Amino acid sequence: MMKTSPLFAAALLLPLVAGEARATVFAAWQVEGVSWGDTLNVRKYPASHSQKQTAYPNGTVLQMTGRCTRGINLFDIARQPEWRQKQAVRYSWCEVWHDPRRDGGFVTGWVYGKYIAPAD
Repeated sequence: MMKTSPLFAAALLLPLVAGEARATVFAAWQVEGVSWGDTLNVRKYPASHSQKQTAYPNGTVLQMTGRCTRGINLFDIARQPEWRQKQAVRYSWCEVWHDPRRDGGFVTGWVYGKYIAPAD
């Protein structure tokens, strides 16, 4: 019977564990500017015709991955004044990390940048 050292076994498992890593740093932005009584739709893909996952009202704080269309990264613009950050994402879709069914099943989705702002 062949013995395997614990170090060698750990080295074999590392790619399996590392492959399942999830993002742990999020940018906090909130829903803002949605008409009274309306909500911001979260879509599966960055397009208005994409499947709706859920919707959030004004004031809801979202966990943003930082990735937006048009090559914008929320972490890259974080030190700019708020008005400039909002202007940068106004015509972009930005990715969120959320739990649409509120059952612990977090997934990514996309919101239109016109309706989000850096959280206070």
